[in-house]
Amino acid sequence: MAAERAGAPPALWSPSEERIASAELTRYATWVRERHGVEVGDYAALWQWSVDELDTFWASIWEYFAVQADGSAEPVLGTREMPGAQWFPNARVNFAEHVFRDRDPDALALQHASELRDLDAWTWAELREQTTRIAAGLRALGVGEGDRVVAYLPNIPETVAAFLACASIGATWSSCSPDFGARSVVDRFAQISPTVLLAVDGYRYGGRDFDRIQTLAGLQAELPTVQHTVVLPYLAADPDLEPLRDAQPWEQAFGPTGTELAFTRVPFDHPLWVLYSSGTTGLPKPIVQGQGGILLELLKKQHLHLDAQAGDRVLWFTTTGWMMWNFLVGVLLTPASIVLFDGNPGHPDLDTLWDLAERAGVTTFGTGAAFLMSCMKAGVEPAEGRDLSALTAVGSTGSPLSPEGFQWVYDHVGQDTWLFSTSGGTDVCTAFVGGVPTLPVHLGELQARSLGCDVQSWDEDGHPQIGAVGELVITQPMPSMPVGFWGDEDGSRYRESYFEHFDVTPPVWRHGDWIEITDRGTAIIYGRSDSTINRGGIRMGTSEIYRAVLAVDEIVDALVVDVTGREGYPDGWMPLFVVLRPGATLDDDLVARIARRVREDCSPRHVPNEVHAIAEIPRTLSGKILEIPVKRILMGQPVERAASRDSLANPAALDWFAEFAAALGT
Repeated sequence: MAAERAGAPPALWSPSEERIASAELTRYATWVRERHGVEVGDYAALWQWSVDELDTFWASIWEYFAVQADGSAEPVLGTREMPGAQWFPNARVNFAEHVFRDRDPDALALQHASELRDLDAWTWAELREQTTRIAAGLRALGVGEGDRVVAYLPNIPETVAAFLACASIGATWSSCSPDFGARSVVDRFAQISPTVLLAVDGYRYGGRDFDRIQTLAGLQAELPTVQHTVVLPYLAADPDLEPLRDAQPWEQAFGPTGTELAFTRVPFDHPLWVLYSSGTTGLPKPIVQGQGGILLELLKKQHLHLDAQAGDRVLWFTTTGWMMWNFLVGVLLTPASIVLFDGNPGHPDLDTLWDLAERAGVTTFGTGAAFLMSCMKAGVEPAEGRDLSALTAVGSTGSPLSPEGFQWVYDHVGQDTWLFSTSGGTDVCTAFVGGVPTLPVHLGELQARSLGCDVQSWDEDGHPQIGAVGELVITQPMPSMPVGFWGDEDGSRYRESYFEHFDVTPPVWRHGDWIEITDRGTAIIYGRSDSTINRGGIRMGTSEIYRAVLAVDEIVDALVVDVTGREGYPDGWMPLFVVLRPGATLDDDLVARIARRVREDCSPRHVPNEVHAIAEIPRTLSGKILEIPVKRILMGQPVERAASRDSLANPAALDWFAEFAAALGT
């Protein structure tokens, strides 16, 4: 490990020589050196080569992982300008084919547990058999290449098999978790005109049962293109499907078949799935990603950055409505197996996932930063009273993990833990900064930029910078960037979303996050640039304020916004909303301690004008704080226009802000 520069935060973990030697990234770097004659003595040099020689790099990923295709792998890029870069235009591939190739039928493919099912496992033979049945059933229902199949299914193995069946056919997949409300589901699925709806009859969350049959009937009424509905008994053994139109039980539609699993190779940019933006306002953006682009990106990411190898068992807590589900399924491109969980990770308490990690022999434990911070605040002790000796890595995403969160993992999970905090997005279904198994982990920092991702920090004038906070931009195309948005025929919505912030030629992808690239190659994410706090011209990401506020023992969650135009506040009005630990009171002393902490950790200008105690912070279903919708509500916008309630984990949390805004007279 190179000597640390002055001012660098402490290294919490460094990989052993044995770990570096056994990493797939090390084998790949050796192969690049021998195959291409490139001297890539360290990760920084390998990354630089991967963006300087972008075509050669992605061709090397194709060759190293032996992508199976019809046609030619040349050229790598037909057109390279963003938006509209065309990757491998002469090749035809199939994502599912690469999942199932060279598999031992008796080897472990996945484990699964939920509030309705005890921990169980599927072998590769079982996963292939179920995928074969579903593919045959879908074909019998008339599903073919390019048809859309939508799933209102939880994070269970049948959902994985259904997705792989769609991919094998060349159909396009899209999913929502059953805890999504009907309006939110319709807002997503109706945009892509699906022909088949796959669903469960209900689910259990937090110990409560939620029947979904009437919701399904409503979905059928509002999705007129759906010709067939197939229902998996999950909540009940034999649910009553009478209220539904033309619905079949799962076993009837997807029973045993004598056919073999076949794979339709499709053009590289053929739609694999449609993901959706968080959808806090208006209709969610239907993001189309191609079979080949996702295949290449996840081959790279899961092998080289996640370092998923034979014997590894990867758990990532997610629902089917978050891109991390798609990311987790992508681990099946590696020799590792995956672990699925459906339910409330806090029920009956926050030990639930750690208990599952022990029982399933999890080696990589992935979750959102909010879960880790909740464990920290609740005093959870993952390593006490359970055997986590198999666990070697913890992944964090969804929002920036604070330095205190980093330290908690090392103090309470294990000193010899590779903690990789990552940042990316639904937009590319991957992380473009994050984990590198051969590099040290520094307090509060993401290890490095991902291979093939030309991530830069730009100032307001579009100049790249090192050691300063700026807009996160990607200056060269990535294969997993959207093929486009569904229905956006002229591409205008896609361009407006990512490519029009900076007036430069050629255009660059502006992601909407604040990022700092350090002179050591590490990165720090400071939160969303569109929710920045600007006080007297000094900008600060909300994550920095949250870090200061949440360091106060009595505070368990917080939300801060910067509202301009309020009379009497020339620098803007900045209220802070906090959720208190049970038994705590927001008195003058606590307000003073919050202000002091923000003043000392951030700046005097960023001390909130007011502090209010609330019951809960409104969050999306993927755990993101709704800063922008709350800001709009406080500026007088009706709740219905500020946010789509059905896309929220706790929609009632917005009502408090509406009442607060009304009392203010906004």
